[in-house]
Amino acid sequence: MPDLVVSTFYRATWATAAVVAGLGALILGNVVRESETKTAAAVALTGGDPARAPALFRRYGCSGCHTIPGIPGADGQTGAPLTGLSKHVFIAGILENRSDNLVAWIVSPQSFSPQTAMPKTGISEQEAKDLAAYLYSH
Repeated sequence: MPDLVVSTFYRATWATAAVVAGLGALILGNVVRESETKTAAAVALTGGDPARAPALFRRYGCSGCHTIPGIPGADGQTGAPLTGLSKHVFIAGILENRSDNLVAWIVSPQSFSPQTAMPKTGISEQEAKDLAAYLYSH
């Protein structure tokens, strides 16, 4: 009789482990699919390549002023955090959050807000599109 109890216990444990592993795989698959969908939407919206953005954030010093999700060391506190930018209503509190406005703001922030602390960096429009694609996808 004790062997039957032990055998049943091990079968139940393995069944539980299999269910947990299956749920974990399902959740992970959904997270990956959601991320891919969000990235594809951001690319279509901006015409940019989010894969080029991490190097651009470093080159133009964005991470010195902003907290940027997924960018190591991008924990600046001077500018607004760029986390969840796709959910914001406004860019810099003054522009409707649209991809063309975000790109224009990145290229020439003083054109929209002469008193802004954000400098004109010399970034190109295509580079700004790459940054916008990254920000909208993260």
